[in-house]
Amino acid sequence: MTIVARVNQVIRPQGKLFYGWYIVGASSGLQMLAGMLWMQSYGAYVVLLQDEFSWSKAWVAGAFAMTRIESGILGPLQGWLTDQCGPRALLRVGITLFALGFLLFSQIQSLLGFYLTFALIAVGASLGGFATLMVAIVNWFDRHRSKAVASAMVGYSIGGLSVPIVILCMEAFGWRVTAMLSGILVFVVGIPLAQLVLRKPEAVGETKDGIAEDPGTSAQRIASSGPDFTARQAMRTRAFWLISIGHACSLLVVSTMMVHLVPHLIEGLDYSLPQAGLVVALMTGFQLIGQMMGGFLGDRVSKRLICTVCMVGHALGLLMIAYAFSLAMVVGFALLHGVSWGTRGPMMIALRADYYGASSFGTIIGFSSLVAMLGMSIGPIFAGYLADIHGSYEIGFTILAICAFLGSFAFYAATPPQHPDVIKHA
Repeated sequence: MTIVARVNQVIRPQGKLFYGWYIVGASSGLQMLAGMLWMQSYGAYVVLLQDEFSWSKAWVAGAFAMTRIESGILGPLQGWLTDQCGPRALLRVGITLFALGFLLFSQIQSLLGFYLTFALIAVGASLGGFATLMVAIVNWFDRHRSKAVASAMVGYSIGGLSVPIVILCMEAFGWRVTAMLSGILVFVVGIPLAQLVLRKPEAVGETKDGIAEDPGTSAQRIASSGPDFTARQAMRTRAFWLISIGHACSLLVVSTMMVHLVPHLIEGLDYSLPQAGLVVALMTGFQLIGQMMGGFLGDRVSKRLICTVCMVGHALGLLMIAYAFSLAMVVGFALLHGVSWGTRGPMMIALRADYYGASSFGTIIGFSSLVAMLGMSIGPIFAGYLADIHGSYEIGFTILAICAFLGSFAFYAATPPQHPDVIKHA
């Protein structure tokens, strides 16, 4: 079978484009907005805010950390609401708050205003972003779940590739105008995309992956995969906690790079702001390659082992940028960190869905975020605090690289759980 025929078999299983791929496209667009305007551009805002207000690295990183803590606390409620009400309603509310947060952020005059507006941006980005979108995708895909998740996350990488455009806008018009335009763009583009996201395929006469199954085949598939876990049952398994810990260790690195990569390149390596933006774009270019690899490998190779290898890549990449003295080392960091991040990201969603099923997936990933977001909140503050004390990021980056390496063992040990009902009747 040719490559074109295989692609058609995946996206047009019944001779027409499966609606699930429209949801993937909308998810990718929303992820692009979040990546381009907020998550991947945050480092540039850090530099400009420090220039204007003379805030310390730890204080600026603290705002990012606070938003991640807030998202983690919100996670269980968000997951439950997504399971109960469907993703589209939450997306509309989240996108509206996300846009409003940017508009208010453009007017701040104090550190308190900065923290409050970024808290609003964080709530909006969470409700209108990744976790809500992944619940929808998990409900629409089974056989091609890794491909669908990876394709949706491609938008985030495209957003990262667009960061130089955002930086050019900052230099031409200032960060306040850029923030205001970002809020308008989020609302104008985000709301129509959210309208495309539907809860489950059965609601519109579709089936998962768009593949029609006879009752016998469907029953056989359900029997082989086992019953879905409730959130309470999932949290009683060792794998739930090990995956959450491994995820937290990975986010130590990811969040630290979001906040401190651009300042490190400018202050430690004498890069200009546009040059630092190009490094961010290069990193996310490799992330895009990783996502395509992850989507292909995840449906064929052990997702748990892929995550284990990626954590080692995160650790090595962070050490390279910490002690970089040449362009080759910066490119090496971009390659290792970008590919590891891109490959591992889809696995986090697909691995949990494979282990626990789709029925309570939103609630399960919501509770898991309570643990995972500790890494995303601690990393930036820790690295920023040590940089304020020692005048460089070397020590902080080194310690976080060790934590990432230790996280690889958590993923390796996260073997598939056995459903309690299966154990009971064994």
